[in-house]
Amino acid sequence: MDRLPTDRLSPLASRVDDVLALYGYEMRPAIDAIDDAVTGYGGLFDPTTTDAEIRTAVEAVLAADPPPTDDDRRESPGDVVLYVDGSSRGNPGPAGAGAVLLVDDDPLGRVGRPVGASAENNTAEYAALHLGLEALAARCAPTAVEVRIDSRTVIDDIWGGGDGVASAAPYRPAIRDRLGALPACEWTHLADSDPNPADARAAVGADIAALGP
Repeated sequence: MDRLPTDRLSPLASRVDDVLALYGYEMRPAIDAIDDAVTGYGGLFDPTTTDAEIRTAVEAVLAADPPPTDDDRRESPGDVVLYVDGSSRGNPGPAGAGAVLLVDDDPLGRVGRPVGASAENNTAEYAALHLGLEALAARCAPTAVEVRIDSRTVIDDIWGGGDGVASAAPYRPAIRDRLGALPACEWTHLADSDPNPADARAAVGADIAALGP
């Protein structure tokens, strides 16, 4: 996948986002690659790992051979459920986006990324939907998609007559283009009490957005 737009990030968080893009925003293998390149027993989120060590590890990952692609991806999986979620600590604050694609309850993709060092929750929610739809387009051609999302702001804007928020401008056109290309798509509003597997990816994205300088 190409690198997706972000709000303002520190140079370090931006380079970690470059690694995520290299891995199609699949967080686990991207973070594992960074951890493997960190000297000693630390890792990306170890409190003892310095910014300099993270920077050196990230540059090593980006300079290495690109990761192998998955040749076993299902090209036409039928119906896909797409969970999306955004997270902002402080609203505004370090923000992340996450998305999980499921086919018959099996994961087709679990992706996440930082959104901005000081971004609002609504921005993160748009970024999450954008991320999920881009991951979907990169992985398969479903016959139908159900988007499960807890943001009424995004739902009212994208599927209704709402005005949305100004910070959604980098994401809204691509979201509408991706939705328009799907054979069928519906949405389900998640209550706060409903489980959302994308939440954990959004939280890690916010952790990455907090890295710096």
